[in-house]
Amino acid sequence: MSGKKPRMKPKRKANKTRAKTASGDWQRMWFKTNKVWMALDPKGEPLTKDGKVLIKYQLRQDYEYWVNRSNVDPIDSRPQKAQSPDRRKKGKPGSAENASVSEDAAWDETACRDKICIFTDGASSGNPGPAGIGVLLRYGEHEKEISKFIGNATNNVAELMAIRTGLSAVKTTAKPVRLFTDSEYAYGLLMLNWKAHKNPQMVASVKEAMARFKDLKIIKVKGHAGHPANERADYLATSAIKNAAKKQKARQDAMPG
Repeated sequence: MSGKKPRMKPKRKANKTRAKTASGDWQRMWFKTNKVWMALDPKGEPLTKDGKVLIKYQLRQDYEYWVNRSNVDPIDSRPQKAQSPDRRKKGKPGSAENASVSEDAAWDETACRDKICIFTDGASSGNPGPAGIGVLLRYGEHEKEISKFIGNATNNVAELMAIRTGLSAVKTTAKPVRLFTDSEYAYGLLMLNWKAHKNPQMVASVKEAMARFKDLKIIKVKGHAGHPANERADYLATSAIKNAAKKQKARQDAMPG
């Protein structure tokens, strides 16, 4: 017998670009500059609808996003480059504009990889009327969602309360924080020194919460423009109103007579 040892077949590395969940098969891809999971159909092809594909940032999260197919690339290719800084709005030194980025540049979340990102939105049915707030916090692979009914309020009050709630949810003040809002009203009051003719106490409380942080920037983004995190915050805000209405109806139906 030969003294040679049998050759061992090398172990196959686990395929970390494919995953199977209860909702189906997913493939690792780039969405702009972010790693995401893209849904596959039973044939292993991208699941598409109206030129869009279904993605999620993490396999364990429930919410999924339809995004343009052109913004999704194979994981072994280079991610789409972020917008160059020279295309950002420039403000005078020390001005509020210099502490934020343009709406187009704000869509890129590359800066959130080493920062805490907060996406906020407020909604009011009737304005004033039943109102809710939505907050999505993201840091690396970690996410937290807040969906809360706040009673009757205007949309502006809901926007401010969403921002305050998002900032209050951050326990550490040492890490850089970037907060995204689509409210021109809130952005003007907090970053452009607009005078608070209404809701002065609310505005003061938000500014007090802002003062806790060493590195905080509030970024104005365009609402309902298809940005997944911003759309998620909107969904959380409107869901809070709908869920409150369902609970109220259930209580009324349960009342005798």
